[in-house]
Order: sequence, then structure tokens, then C-alpha cells
Amino acid sequence: MNFKTNDGVNIVYDDQGSGTPIVILTGIGGSRKIWAAQVPVLVAAGYRVINIDARNQGASDQTVQGRRITRHAMDVAELLAALKVDQAILLGNSLGAATFFAYLSLFGEAHVKAVIDVDQSPKMVAEAGWPYGFKQLTWDNFPQLLAEPMGKSTAGRIDDGVYAQIHAEKQTHPYDAALNYPLMIDHAAQDWRDVLLHLQAPFLIIAGGKSPFFNPEFAAIAAKLAHHGTAKIVPDAGHIVMAEQPAQFNQILLAFLKTLD
Repeated sequence: MNFKTNDGVNIVYDDQGSGTPIVILTGIGGSRKIWAAQVPVLVAAGYRVINIDARNQGASDQTVQGRRITRHAMDVAELLAALKVDQAILLGNSLGAATFFAYLSLFGEAHVKAVIDVDQSPKMVAEAGWPYGFKQLTWDNFPQLLAEPMGKSTAGRIDDGVYAQIHAEKQTHPYDAALNYPLMIDHAAQDWRDVLLHLQAPFLIIAGGKSPFFNPEFAAIAAKLAHHGTAKIVPDAGHIVMAEQPAQFNQILLAFLKTLD
């Protein structure tokens, strides 16, 4: 499906199932296909799943417009308003989770039922009092470190069925890291801890125990910032938890969703 934003960018998304809406966003450089092991499970469990390719990712438009996280949050807000979605569960991996933090900062949580963060620290730059940044990123090497290759994001193999889908998508819609570099800088400069401090909705962090990007200890610390936060670690997963260990991830996800009923 296609949605045109108010600045003329075409956003591609899938909208499947019925029931409580779950809105999904993946990380930078990825596409909605990375959730191939979650979408059918969630639909079968009775949820409506809205799975979005952000601008400059997947099948959505490539553009120099709006390469900032607040614009990504606006894209989400516009799409949800157009679809008349209310009381959504927000599920995001990496940049996707940070986009939802930006959404909460801009629009509040009146239309949000719960928030799920998959391996995304609320603060990317490590400094005194917050050692849980992205890799070795500090203000001394910001943003130069972000121009270097990100390296492997996984701790092991991605599920074969999921890999086949994301590989095919990359061939059809290749990702342009140079084009999206301004977004990476903007993303990494943010500090969303104040958003978590004010968050009243149920909040779950699922972190990879072997994430190459974040120390998994961030999850428990960040979860405690929220009023109703919980942290879970998937021991043998890297940054792309849902595709590396889909069975464990789905078990944790469905158990959390049942607490919202």
C-alpha cells in the first residue's frame, strides 16, 4: 500500500489483519521484510499489523527531503491519522524505536497503548553517567565514527526464510547509506531519556545479549526510567533480535501483548 506525506514523499506499508493495531518500524538501512517471522504470527493472534518502510528505506521513496527523525515521526503520525488508528502498540527496532520516541515527544501518548523497543538505547552517545551508547560513539568522535562502515549487526545467522525475503527486497530496492547519512547523524545526536521518564504506557525493551551495537545492560536501566517498563534479553541474539532468534522473540512479544488485554 502507498501513502503520500504532506511533503510529497511516498511511503510504502502493509496493513494486515484486524483487532488492536501494532505499528512496526525497522532500523536504518532495513525494510519491513525483516519482520517476516512476526507479521503472520501477530495476524494469527488477532492483531492488525501496520508494517512501514520509512522514507529512504525499502520500497518507500528515496529523497533528500526530511532526513531527520522528527520528520520520520511526522510520517508515522500522518499515516496513523489517515488510517484512523487509535490505541496503537508501537514496535520498533533500532531507528524504528527511536522514531517512536520522537513521535511520543511530539504528539504524546494519547493514541498509544504500549511501546516496544528492540535493541535501541535511548541515548546513542556515551558520556559521563551514560556508558550505554552506540559502539564506541562519544562526543569526541561524533559524527566521524558514524561515517565508518557500521559492521555486522547480527551475532549469528538470520532465519533462512526471513533472509530470503530481505535479500530479494535489497535487490529490488537497494539502500543508499550515503543518501541517508544526515538522518544517521540526527538520530545519533538525540537523547530520549526524558521521553521515557514521562512515559505512562506499558514499555518493553527486548535487547540482544550479543548485540554488536549496544551493551545489553542498557535495557534494564532504560526500562526503569519509564513508569511501567520491563526489559528482556535474548542471550544469543545480536541487534536484529526478531530475525536472529524469531521463536524466542515471538514468545517474549506475545507474552507481553497478553498483559495488555
